[in-house]
Amino acid sequence: MKIIDLTHTITERMTVFPGTDQPSLKIICNHETDGFKETSLSMASHTGTHMDAPNHIFAHRTTLDLIPAEQFVGKGLVIDCSDLKDGQRITIDRINKVKDKADQAEFLLFYTGWDQYWGTEKYFGNYPYMTEEVADYLLQSKKKGVGLDVISIDSMTSLKIHKKVLADTDFVIIENLTGLGELGDELFTFCALPMKYENADGAPVRAIAILNG
Repeated sequence: MKIIDLTHTITERMTVFPGTDQPSLKIICNHETDGFKETSLSMASHTGTHMDAPNHIFAHRTTLDLIPAEQFVGKGLVIDCSDLKDGQRITIDRINKVKDKADQAEFLLFYTGWDQYWGTEKYFGNYPYMTEEVADYLLQSKKKGVGLDVISIDSMTSLKIHKKVLADTDFVIIENLTGLGELGDELFTFCALPMKYENADGAPVRAIAILNG
């Protein structure tokens, strides 16, 4: 068994969505004076590698703390989109090329390679994002969720795909993944466990892939 971490580290200088406050990691107790270390964490709910709940978009929809934990674990498959150029979209033909495996997966993770731009202005640029046809497939095949190594499943100026996938199901979205290029083209176990807090519209996750063999 091999475990691959797919999570960006939270720091005070990290990439955040434009307009979002940077995280604060303040040491409030230290070894020298208190005999132990404790850190006060302050961050937005969609910081770093994180999960969106349906409540992120719709006030009446489900929050993460009310979604059963089994929704956050399942068979994952990486869809290779790393050849896409700036401004190109993730289309259904990417799924059709690996349809048998995609149908078996509970999470589809789209590997664009955009995580190489993490920490730069280009990360917020013309990254690849999903078409509505892809979103329709995710819903019709009853996936648990979708993940990408970009800042959003939509463009920077739209929430159209968010609204489509979160409107009627407890589907989850994992954004700002990293390391998807290490996972190959076989099914694996995907885990993305969000911080459990009351009325959670979203939360940072520790996302991992568990590879057998």
